[in-house]
Amino acid sequence: MKPALARPDWDHYFMNIARVAATRGNCLRRQVAAVIVLDQRIISTGYNGTPRGVRNCCEGGCPRCASDTPSGGDLHECICSHAEENAITQAAYHGTSVHGGTLYSLLSPCLICAKMIINAGLHEVVYDDEYEFGAQTKALFQEAGVRYRRLANPND
Repeated sequence: MKPALARPDWDHYFMNIARVAATRGNCLRRQVAAVIVLDQRIISTGYNGTPRGVRNCCEGGCPRCASDTPSGGDLHECICSHAEENAITQAAYHGTSVHGGTLYSLLSPCLICAKMIINAGLHEVVYDDEYEFGAQTKALFQEAGVRYRRLANPND
């Protein structure tokens, strides 16, 4: 008799795909990705980096990312788009609705991405690590009825 396969649950499966997608990120500071899923089917992915048609960050496209500005500083000068933003706009670019879907992201969303998530009609956010996930963002999700949770490590 063959031993049982060690298969990841759906959450870890989609988060692992996000980890692979992050390797495409062209931001010099960090590589982040998001995967949008509807009915256990991937409908869009996105990673952080410069907008379509703009020189990649890793090729000097974003002066802020190439500078020695401390993490979190001068974010208004950064031209890179966040992974969540790119996953949502990638779906829109191809005419695919994300309404009712779940967004898997390597990092918790910022306030701006949270507003996009709400307006796109996503119902849940699952994230791997926390990054500036403030009380205002959480309250906005709660008021809009968007569930959010940090994915537990299967080894914990």
